[in-house]
Amino acid sequence: MREDLGESGILFSVADSIARLVFSRPRRGNALDAGMRQALADHLKRIEADDAIRAVLLTGAGSIFCGGQDLDEPCMRVGDGADSPIGRLLHDEYNPLMRRLYHCTKPTICAVNGAAIGGGANIAMACDLVIAARSARFVLPYVNLGITLDAGASFFLARRIGQARAMGLALLGDSIDAETAAAWGLIWRVVADEELAAEAGKTARRLAKGPAAAIIAIKASVRAASANTFDDQLDYERDLQKWLGGTNDYAEGIRAFKERRAPVFR
Repeated sequence: MREDLGESGILFSVADSIARLVFSRPRRGNALDAGMRQALADHLKRIEADDAIRAVLLTGAGSIFCGGQDLDEPCMRVGDGADSPIGRLLHDEYNPLMRRLYHCTKPTICAVNGAAIGGGANIAMACDLVIAARSARFVLPYVNLGITLDAGASFFLARRIGQARAMGLALLGDSIDAETAAAWGLIWRVVADEELAAEAGKTARRLAKGPAAAIIAIKASVRAASANTFDDQLDYERDLQKWLGGTNDYAEGIRAFKERRAPVFR
């Protein structure tokens, strides 16, 4: 196992082909400061380049998953509007970071162990699968600060829960509990608090053993569907299958099916 003790506020380790990222700044509610943002971006870049890593698991230390942006940072001061610090922060750091997470070719699992606030909720929503503890909640308090959704929040909300619910959450700044988030389709599933770590680990191991090319294709096709017409999506699926039909994983999947055994994807 490789491990980074995470002086930046993020613990990083790799074991069993799974990269594990833990927000570890509990005294500040795991709020994101410059060191954490840079470390997360660096780790994601490293993960993408490492073929030995086949799945990514994100979670938080303590009772809060991630408190969002650290409001005490100088970049959160009030600007002149035309070139405000918060606008530069999004352009220079958050938007590249969120693109890197959202477009990661490895399957990403987020285990939300407590409150996911603002940017913390956005990071969770950028992952492929979100498993939340029953005590978790999702908070989008932007309107209470006099600002709008950012770092992909409007994109994720509108596509996952529909415009009516997205508008309500955004305009009122209310929080929703994990059960509601699952019922609305914002996240994958809810488990008991004491089961979260085991369930997230089991899911990560299952994905790490899956067919890497097919996982890339599935992620791409599901995401493309919201923008494509039906005819365009049919063509897109066809092209992906043409590619996958020539892979070793497909050959192994067919062999395993005929031999009535579990496939072993390499």
